[in-house]
Amino acid sequence: MLLFRLASELKYGSRVWLPLTILYGIFYRVLVEWFLGVELPWKTKVGSGFRLDHGQGLVVNDQTVIGKNCHMRHTTTIGNKLKPDGTYSGSPVIGNFVDIGAHVVILGELKIGDRAVIGAGSVVTKDVPAGATVVGVPARVLKVCDRPEPATEC
Repeated sequence: MLLFRLASELKYGSRVWLPLTILYGIFYRVLVEWFLGVELPWKTKVGSGFRLDHGQGLVVNDQTVIGKNCHMRHTTTIGNKLKPDGTYSGSPVIGNFVDIGAHVVILGELKIGDRAVIGAGSVVTKDVPAGATVVGVPARVLKVCDRPEPATEC
Protein backbone atom coordinates (compact mmCIF):
# COMPACT_ATOMS: atom_id res chain seq x y z
CA MET A 1 0.00 0.00 0.00
CA LEU A 2 2.94 2.31 0.62
CA LEU A 3 4.07 1.87 -3.00
CA PHE A 4 0.49 2.54 -4.21
CA ARG A 5 0.16 5.71 -2.11
CA LEU A 6 3.51 7.01 -3.34
CA ALA A 7 2.51 6.30 -6.95
CA SER A 8 -0.80 8.10 -6.43
CA GLU A 9 0.97 11.15 -5.03
CA LEU A 10 3.44 11.26 -7.93
CA LYS A 11 0.56 11.02 -10.41
CA TYR A 12 -0.68 14.42 -9.33
CA GLY A 13 2.81 16.00 -9.18
CA SER A 14 4.05 18.88 -11.29
CA ARG A 15 5.75 18.58 -14.68
CA VAL A 16 9.12 18.90 -12.93
CA TRP A 17 8.53 15.41 -11.55
CA LEU A 18 7.49 13.93 -14.91
CA PRO A 19 10.71 11.90 -15.48
CA LEU A 20 10.57 10.58 -11.90
CA THR A 21 6.87 9.78 -12.31
CA ILE A 22 7.51 7.79 -15.48
CA LEU A 23 10.40 5.84 -13.90
CA TYR A 24 8.41 5.15 -10.74
CA GLY A 25 5.42 4.08 -12.84
CA ILE A 26 7.56 1.46 -14.57
CA PHE A 27 9.03 0.32 -11.23
CA TYR A 28 5.55 0.12 -9.67
CA ARG A 29 4.11 -1.89 -12.55
CA VAL A 30 6.97 -4.40 -12.61
CA LEU A 31 7.27 -4.92 -8.84
CA VAL A 32 3.68 -4.65 -7.65
CA GLU A 33 1.73 -6.00 -10.63
CA TRP A 34 4.11 -8.51 -12.18
CA PHE A 35 6.04 -9.84 -9.18
CA LEU A 36 3.53 -9.42 -6.35
CA GLY A 37 0.44 -10.12 -8.47
CA VAL A 38 -1.50 -7.12 -7.18
CA GLU A 39 -3.15 -5.23 -10.04
CA LEU A 40 -4.14 -2.03 -8.26
CA PRO A 41 -3.46 0.70 -10.83
CA TRP A 42 -2.14 3.92 -9.38
CA LYS A 43 -4.95 5.85 -11.11
CA THR A 44 -7.54 4.10 -8.94
CA LYS A 45 -9.21 6.35 -6.36
CA VAL A 46 -8.75 4.71 -2.96
CA GLY A 47 -9.75 6.33 0.33
CA SER A 48 -7.64 6.50 3.45
CA GLY A 49 -7.39 3.49 5.74
CA PHE A 50 -7.66 0.94 2.91
CA ARG A 51 -6.51 -2.51 4.05
CA LEU A 52 -5.48 -5.32 1.76
CA ASP A 53 -4.85 -8.81 3.16
CA HIS A 54 -2.90 -11.27 1.02
CA GLY A 55 -3.20 -9.16 -2.12
CA GLN A 56 -2.09 -11.83 -4.59
CA GLY A 57 -4.46 -12.23 -7.50
CA LEU A 58 -6.17 -8.89 -6.88
CA VAL A 59 -7.43 -7.17 -10.05
CA VAL A 60 -9.04 -3.72 -9.80
CA ASN A 61 -10.11 -1.60 -12.77
CA ASP A 62 -8.51 1.86 -12.69
CA GLN A 63 -11.93 3.56 -12.90
CA THR A 64 -13.12 1.91 -9.67
CA VAL A 65 -13.66 4.18 -6.66
CA ILE A 66 -12.98 2.69 -3.23
CA GLY A 67 -14.09 4.55 -0.10
CA LYS A 68 -12.22 5.00 3.16
CA ASN A 69 -11.47 2.23 5.65
CA CYS A 70 -12.34 -0.61 3.27
CA HIS A 71 -10.96 -4.10 3.79
CA MET A 72 -10.25 -6.37 0.81
CA ARG A 73 -8.81 -9.87 0.52
CA HIS A 74 -6.95 -11.93 -2.09
CA THR A 75 -8.05 -13.10 -5.55
CA THR A 76 -10.72 -10.45 -5.83
CA THR A 77 -11.73 -8.93 -9.18
CA ILE A 78 -13.40 -5.52 -9.38
CA GLY A 79 -14.12 -4.00 -12.75
CA ASN A 80 -16.35 -3.24 -15.68
CA LYS A 81 -18.13 -5.66 -18.00
CA LEU A 82 -18.70 -5.94 -21.72
CA LYS A 83 -22.23 -4.88 -22.71
CA PRO A 84 -24.15 -6.55 -25.56
CA ASP A 85 -23.52 -3.55 -27.83
CA GLY A 86 -19.74 -4.05 -27.56
CA THR A 87 -19.05 -1.14 -25.21
CA TYR A 88 -17.87 -1.42 -21.63
CA SER A 89 -19.89 -0.48 -18.56
CA GLY A 90 -18.63 1.83 -15.86
CA SER A 91 -16.79 0.47 -12.84
CA PRO A 92 -18.06 -0.06 -9.29
CA VAL A 93 -18.16 2.62 -6.62
CA ILE A 94 -17.47 1.10 -3.22
CA GLY A 95 -18.59 3.00 -0.12
CA ASN A 96 -16.83 3.50 3.22
CA PHE A 97 -16.13 0.72 5.73
CA VAL A 98 -16.92 -2.05 3.22
CA ASP A 99 -15.57 -5.53 4.00
CA ILE A 100 -14.91 -7.68 0.91
CA GLY A 101 -14.11 -11.38 1.36
CA ALA A 102 -11.69 -13.53 -0.63
CA HIS A 103 -12.46 -14.70 -4.18
CA VAL A 104 -15.12 -12.02 -4.73
CA VAL A 105 -16.07 -10.71 -8.18
CA ILE A 106 -17.73 -7.28 -8.46
CA LEU A 107 -18.59 -6.30 -12.02
CA GLY A 108 -20.38 -3.41 -13.68
CA GLU A 109 -21.49 0.10 -12.96
CA LEU A 110 -22.89 -0.47 -9.51
CA LYS A 111 -22.70 0.94 -6.01
CA ILE A 112 -21.73 -0.89 -2.85
CA GLY A 113 -23.20 0.99 0.11
CA ASP A 114 -21.33 2.03 3.25
CA ARG A 115 -20.67 -0.69 5.87
CA ALA A 116 -21.65 -3.50 3.48
CA VAL A 117 -20.15 -6.97 3.93
CA ILE A 118 -19.55 -9.16 0.86
CA GLY A 119 -19.05 -12.82 1.67
CA ALA A 120 -16.20 -14.91 0.26
CA GLY A 121 -16.76 -16.28 -3.23
CA SER A 122 -19.64 -13.94 -4.04
CA VAL A 123 -20.34 -12.55 -7.51
CA VAL A 124 -21.87 -9.08 -7.26
CA THR A 125 -23.58 -7.68 -10.36
CA LYS A 126 -26.21 -5.41 -8.75
CA ASP A 127 -26.17 -2.56 -6.24
CA VAL A 128 -25.68 -3.50 -2.58
CA PRO A 129 -27.53 -1.37 -0.02
CA ALA A 130 -25.73 0.26 2.90
CA GLY A 131 -25.27 -2.09 5.84
CA ALA A 132 -26.17 -5.20 3.82
CA THR A 133 -24.49 -8.58 4.04
CA VAL A 134 -24.48 -10.34 0.65
CA VAL A 135 -23.35 -13.85 -0.31
CA GLY A 136 -23.59 -16.29 -3.19
CA VAL A 137 -23.49 -16.56 -6.95
CA PRO A 138 -25.16 -14.31 -7.88
CA ALA A 139 -24.89 -12.36 -4.63
CA ARG A 140 -28.12 -12.01 -2.67
CA VAL A 141 -28.84 -9.99 0.44
CA LEU A 142 -28.89 -12.03 3.65
CA LYS A 143 -29.63 -9.16 5.98
CA VAL A 144 -29.47 -5.39 6.19
CA CYS A 145 -28.34 -3.75 9.40
CA ASP A 146 -28.27 -0.12 10.32
CA ARG A 147 -24.87 -0.34 11.96
CA PRO A 148 -24.04 2.90 13.75
CA GLU A 149 -20.38 1.85 13.89
CA PRO A 150 -18.56 -0.18 11.21
CA ALA A 151 -17.26 -2.77 13.69
CA THR A 152 -20.55 -3.51 15.43
CA GLU A 153 -22.56 -6.66 14.75
CA CYS A 154 -26.27 -6.61 14.07
